[in-house]
Amino acid sequence: MASASAKHILVEEEAECIALKAKIDSGESTFDALAKAHSKCPSGAKGGDLGTFTPGQMVAEFDKVVFNDEVGVVHGPVKTQFGYHLLEITERS
Repeated sequence: MASASAKHILVEEEAECIALKAKIDSGESTFDALAKAHSKCPSGAKGGDLGTFTPGQMVAEFDKVVFNDEVGVVHGPVKTQFGYHLLEITERS
């Protein structure tokens, strides 16, 4: 079965999500630092690390990105019932 490891940053507003992605893309800040400072998810304390999971363990919008899009790139904003996410797929098999 496929599995993946990913990190995420969860915020309430799409505009904040876009602004955080711009800081990562420009090199102004790192994904881990922004997760610790801004993420509304408890995983933020560890840089947004969600560990390893298989399809179906996360919400559908997450799975679509994590199991189909490019590894090692920051994706988002991805809207879910929880808010807006930036996702970084760190590994996939």
